[in-house]
Amino acid sequence: MIAHRVRPGSRYKYVPVLWDVADPPYGVTRGHLNTGDIVRVKNLHGCPPANTMGMCHIETLAGEFAGLVFCNSLQRV
Repeated sequence: MIAHRVRPGSRYKYVPVLWDVADPPYGVTRGHLNTGDIVRVKNLHGCPPANTMGMCHIETLAGEFAGLVFCNSLQRV
């Protein structure tokens, strides 16, 4: 599986791939994130940048941290 690349600061639709369904990110377990929600990719200080090993950190549009997901779980809006 080849991961597509995402851009930090851009908005994407969250549609989880199998791995993100089996091991949901923080936002899903806390109830802040659902399938189909629009999220923003974010580079966090002290963490690997987006696209490292096909993963990235995301936040809700309200600015709440939503977790680490596979880039393939994000679709262009």
